[in-house]
Amino acid sequence: MLRAAAELTRDLIAPRPGIYWADLIASAVIGYGALAVAVTVQGTGWVVLAAVVSALALYRALSFIHEVSHMKHSALPRFRGGWNALVGVPMLTPSFMYEGVHNLHHAKTRYGTSEDPEYLPLALMKPWTLPAFVVISALAPIGLLIRYAILSPISLLSPKLRTTIVERYSALAINPSFRRRAPEGEAKVLWNRVETAASLWAIAIVVLTATGVFSLRGVLIALGIGSGVAVVNQVRTLVAHLWENDGEPMSVTAQYLDSVNVPPPALLPALWAPVGLRYHALHHLLPSLPYHSLGEAHRRITAALEQDSPYHKASYAGLPGLVNKIVRSTFVAR
Repeated sequence: MLRAAAELTRDLIAPRPGIYWADLIASAVIGYGALAVAVTVQGTGWVVLAAVVSALALYRALSFIHEVSHMKHSALPRFRGGWNALVGVPMLTPSFMYEGVHNLHHAKTRYGTSEDPEYLPLALMKPWTLPAFVVISALAPIGLLIRYAILSPISLLSPKLRTTIVERYSALAINPSFRRRAPEGEAKVLWNRVETAASLWAIAIVVLTATGVFSLRGVLIALGIGSGVAVVNQVRTLVAHLWENDGEPMSVTAQYLDSVNVPPPALLPALWAPVGLRYHALHHLLPSLPYHSLGEAHRRITAALEQDSPYHKASYAGLPGLVNKIVRSTFVAR
């Protein structure tokens, strides 16, 4: 399966800078424009509508952090810097929070084990863990504000706190036992530069809100939009895998079958699993494919492989069925 998939998609491996930049800029412009409307317009209905548009657009823009963590930066010069300036710093999720972390999730010997920062056996846990897993994500904007406005500056005075910040509060991970390594060399230089920018922006938000330059209503709406982004992403994470592994190392095929594709004709995945995330199983099979190539790759592989190929077994119809599957699994495991 892997050999056939690789051979069928060799010509799709090159990223297309024009698509990346146009998609990112359009998503950011729509997201921030709708945010501006949400904090200035009167009428609850208009505020809600603008907030929903803003959340979906900013979620799409934020999802490019996944591409940044995989790409060869020489193939897309300055894209990481542009993404950090447009999205990573303003939304307090700079690229270093995923780079050096997400690649561990793709390590063949780590996936699904206790060393995987992005894996929990959710299908084998108590039923109440699923709503808790989603609801707690709504606090992400507050947590990020505290992390960058308060903890980052204070950690400069305490090496012990700094170590804790780096190990435990500098990664977009769901495994609570994960501890990341401190950056070195060029990665450390980039980390310090971008973290400083994020910290200054977070402090500015607090100060400008406290002095009345930013209205409290506007900041609360912005935080609500940020919470919406985090919740949608957490729901997407909930159905990105089947989460059925109990911590033992898995074969490549087993890793693929534990992952999820939600291909067309379903339309809504374009909103809740944007930037290629609807092809998450295919991405685990061929992680170097750029997001704009995944749809064509899926069509080619689907047409070429026989019906009994494991490839077809990772495709699902949509979000409701996936949520129902994992909910039922928790009750069976119980």
